[in-house]
Amino acid sequence: MPDHNPNFAEQLQRYAELVIRSGCNLQPGQELLLSASTDCVEFARALTAAAYAAGARHVTVRFGDEGISRLHYEHAALEVFESFPEWLALLNNSMAEGGAAVLSLTSEDPLALKGVDQAKLVANARAAHAACKPFYDALDLGRTVWCIVGAASPAWAQHVFPNLGAEQATEQLWQAIFKTVRLDSDDPIAAWEAHRASFNERKAWLNAQHFDALHYFSSLGTDLTIGLNQQGLWQGGGDTLTNGRPFFPNMPTEEIFTTPDRLRADGVVFSSMPLVHHGNLIEDFWLRFEGGRMVECQARTGQDVLQAIFDVDEGACHLGECALIPWTSPIRQTGLLFYNTLFDENASCHLAVGKGFPDCLVGGQEMDTAALQAAGVNDSATHVDFMIGTADLQITGIGADGRRTEVFHTGEWAF
Repeated sequence: MPDHNPNFAEQLQRYAELVIRSGCNLQPGQELLLSASTDCVEFARALTAAAYAAGARHVTVRFGDEGISRLHYEHAALEVFESFPEWLALLNNSMAEGGAAVLSLTSEDPLALKGVDQAKLVANARAAHAACKPFYDALDLGRTVWCIVGAASPAWAQHVFPNLGAEQATEQLWQAIFKTVRLDSDDPIAAWEAHRASFNERKAWLNAQHFDALHYFSSLGTDLTIGLNQQGLWQGGGDTLTNGRPFFPNMPTEEIFTTPDRLRADGVVFSSMPLVHHGNLIEDFWLRFEGGRMVECQARTGQDVLQAIFDVDEGACHLGECALIPWTSPIRQTGLLFYNTLFDENASCHLAVGKGFPDCLVGGQEMDTAALQAAGVNDSATHVDFMIGTADLQITGIGADGRRTEVFHTGEWAF
């Protein structure tokens, strides 16, 4: 942690209060489940203090360590990852069922698991999804608050600022994080409420169009048409539980998004930024879709990691999200490549393969998995965002009658 910045302790406290009060919207008497790396102990303490100050009944903190995780993957047999620890499933499921808020810190080294057997990572994802179904259902169906925020670590920071020493790079990354979450405003909590309100006009316009499909085109080679669900909704600027309580699943967030029809995507899409997945880097890749299914993929770097994304299950081969972010988003204006999906996805229009969002369908949060799939919402044990936005990206909305309306022009909102 930066110790020569006299304002850092105050900044960290303000950040913790913002995350607890706006991100989690923690209520008096509610529990909090916090997942963090051992690199982030000081921030975990600040979050715990802020949670108790907000009236938390109890805070459970689960620490992880990338070095130990790597040792597990290097030395434990594949069969170990094909089952999920009963104690950990019990922790996750009981927390969600009890109404705890779920807060995760992302601080990982982008290459922490480089070279690890992808079959073990895939097996672990499958096992976790099966064993923790009540946990994931509570998050997906709007019954439990979840929030992901960034925390600087030396290993991550030196990828973002490779020409700086570890301490200076970490300090610079903390300051970049603080800026992306509007901590430099006089009242960050009020700034986030204004941010939430700013999304409403564009969401209202998109929902009023009732587009049947979107066509994406860019000079990278992207030429893709994605079908939208008949009862689909555009969301963004925060989320709301089924009981009406607002929260922010991601801090920062700049996206307006929907869940497409899982069976309607045709064409080719090219990535515009590197993707870090399970501690591995994938660069310069493209995907080809036919009838909603990914049928071919290729990457200059990380081909085996890219292919493993689609090996998790059948749903991993279909789209679960389309997200719209202008090329001049505040995160892109930092001029940084964060090598972290939470940040980089908010600097660029992106798509995601895997799990779709029930709240992006009228009545979706009251439907079971079979009904959601029948309505076009994808189901999977994974959800992987990848960035496709460029300065010349064109997105055209296509109505059921064939009418075409410009949505994005040269990477920016066209309206």
